[in-house]
Amino acid sequence: MAIVYDELMRLDLPEKAFSYTERDTMLYALSVGMGHDPMDAEELPFVFEKNLKALPGLATVICWDDSWAPKTGINFQMVVHGEQRVILHRPLAPEGRVKSKLRIRDAFDKGAGKGAVVLIENSIRDAATNEPLVTLLSTTFARGDGGFGGPARKPEDGPPQPHRIPDRNPDVGVTAKTQPNQALFYRLCGDRNPLHADPAFAKAAGFPRPILHGLCTYGHAVRAVVKAACDHDPAQVAHIEARFTAPVFPGESIHTEIWRDGKTVSFRARLVERDVVVLDHGKIELR
Repeated sequence: MAIVYDELMRLDLPEKAFSYTERDTMLYALSVGMGHDPMDAEELPFVFEKNLKALPGLATVICWDDSWAPKTGINFQMVVHGEQRVILHRPLAPEGRVKSKLRIRDAFDKGAGKGAVVLIENSIRDAATNEPLVTLLSTTFARGDGGFGGPARKPEDGPPQPHRIPDRNPDVGVTAKTQPNQALFYRLCGDRNPLHADPAFAKAAGFPRPILHGLCTYGHAVRAVVKAACDHDPAQVAHIEARFTAPVFPGESIHTEIWRDGKTVSFRARLVERDVVVLDHGKIELR
């Protein structure tokens, strides 16, 4: 099965209801590095039910559902995350009931052997009030689907240009070592893609071993910003965006560089062991 552009654009995915609990909120926080030091009083409220806080990155998993994927014709064995934007219309509660409406905004054909880019939007609303809660905008790079006959991507198409990192030394940096089983924990938050657990599947997809979820790397970086630039107050975060630039192998250390300019926080994440930038053009807008 291959992408058929007109059918992909006509795909009407039904709105779905979801709920998340305090347990989900704590599991997510643990899965992106919170609570590594159980004596850290600043991190405890993210992993302990007393005065529980929700990290803003939790928004990327509370409505996780990839059951629609086979309807697209995309070869998901060869898919990697390109970019992720999170617009928080209001701070996340540590538990709640929500509804999600997902749509394919567009798809661009980079050519045979060069892959395809798919833009996906997910609008999340409060189930009780119907008020907007979160808008997720993601770019998926379908490495095995180039040459399907769709439109080529033009500069004016798709999401805005990536955020420019300041041309100066970072104001602060936060390093977090991931655990060798980090991806096995994170996949319990929703994304069960075997690329992150099955060595044989990872090898078939072109990787020497399972890689960390891109959104887990994203969560580590956002956690670092909440820690270093928001005084552990996740309610300050209104907008997050970043581009995925390289995979992380579980067990590697992620160093997040942070720049603060008023209510704009820029960030970039690199691996300590390999000096590779794994997340770039990061921006968080504060309320």
